[in-house]
Amino acid sequence: MWPYIIKRLLLMLPTLLGIILVTFVVLQMVPGGPVDQMISQLKGHAASTEGGGAPQATDRLRQKEIEAEQVEYLKRLYGFDKPVHIQFLGWLKRLFTFDFGESYYHHKSVVDLVLEKLPVSISLGGWSFLLTYLTCIPLGIRKAVRHGSRFDSLSSVVILVGYSIPGFVLGIFLIVLFGGGSFWDVFPLRGLTSDNWAEMSMLEQVADYLWHLVLPLTCYVIGSFSVLTLLTKNSMLDEINRQYVLTARAKGLSETKVLFKHVFRNAMIPLILGFPGSFLALFFTGSLLIETLFSLDGLGLLSYESIISRDYPVVMATLFFFSGLALLANLLSDLSLILVDPRISFESAPR
Repeated sequence: MWPYIIKRLLLMLPTLLGIILVTFVVLQMVPGGPVDQMISQLKGHAASTEGGGAPQATDRLRQKEIEAEQVEYLKRLYGFDKPVHIQFLGWLKRLFTFDFGESYYHHKSVVDLVLEKLPVSISLGGWSFLLTYLTCIPLGIRKAVRHGSRFDSLSSVVILVGYSIPGFVLGIFLIVLFGGGSFWDVFPLRGLTSDNWAEMSMLEQVADYLWHLVLPLTCYVIGSFSVLTLLTKNSMLDEINRQYVLTARAKGLSETKVLFKHVFRNAMIPLILGFPGSFLALFFTGSLLIETLFSLDGLGLLSYESIISRDYPVVMATLFFFSGLALLANLLSDLSLILVDPRISFESAPR
């Protein structure tokens, strides 16, 4: 197995290089780079501080000269005056040495910026992961055991309706209904904690934190219930109809032992395959619309702002980091199959 792991780790390097190259090319082609963004900001600041009189011809000429000098200075400052291939090699060196630099827009270290936004994404992702798996797997098993019953039909309707409702639409509905919109003012709508959180006791802090999470988590997980529930149900149904299940029942094993000792282990293979990827995705990604609705400053909002403001260090660093995590998750997914089914082997078959 170790040769397979080493081979997969080595293959990650060209994959990361390809992702970085494509991203770098796209950023070069998109109009309105960081220099243009900063010049427009300087123009807006200058216009707000100047008087209301119309500028003379000499003033306009001088302003153009100053703008040209500013453009050249900013290009030298951020390295945009160098050839494209030199810029690309510079990005590779910075990314693979984990020197992500400083944000153009926020004027702070990219690492510090991500760590500052990470608690929101971890809160949403961690609780969403737990709620999804702890709810969907038992529900899927129950639906498989009672396939075709009224419970199976009604639960399928409920989860499919939830899947069909976009999270941000549900968020607006919940805000109007429970957030002091037109009916009840039950749940808070801003941040993960109240303003007086530091003055609360530990038990009150935990309760306040969980109370703030109710509406965002509801919107965050509602769409993922149907996929995992139906996948669990279908996997269980496929295994229940196998020959070894009939043999186990013929030997006198109880239905509980048949389901959880034999069927469940084999039915979990498709779920285990996507488990590491789902785990990392829920922990380290965010939803822009949900974060905006509930005023949560997480990685989703940071990614959107970085793309809009052409904040190249944040865009490149987060893409490099999350791409590496995705590749690692794929490797962990393959390795986790061995834990579920020891018959799986990554060694070459003898000729």
